[in-house]
Amino acid sequence: QLQLVESGGGLVQPGGSLRLSCAASGFTLDYYAIGWFRQAPGKEREGVSCISSSGGSTNYADSVKGRFTISRDNAKNTAYLQMNSLKPEDTAVYYCAAGPFQGNVCPDYDMDYWGKGTLVTVSS
Repeated sequence: QLQLVESGGGLVQPGGSLRLSCAASGFTLDYYAIGWFRQAPGKEREGVSCISSSGGSTNYADSVKGRFTISRDNAKNTAYLQMNSLKPEDTAVYYCAAGPFQGNVCPDYDMDYWGKGTLVTVSS
């Protein structure tokens, strides 16, 4: 079964940190760009970050630059999103997705595989 599974979400206080993981099974992530997306209650899904298949190129939404770091370990078939200095406005369901794109391009309308999401709640 081809799937992505996110983990690592939870409740954290403002200013805290979480690390999300995105594990693939049934296929290898080696040739896929990986994107993290999020959807807050009542809002549209938005792109958070994207990493190229090699890990050598990344991009970030302006709202998370300097606070979030995307990475991947192809040997473990897993990608990560380190989230620091979390704010209440970061509260959302976070999804990872894989797409067969070059560079740090992750168009949400054209990703091949999606996880079911993990909830991140930032609140005191």
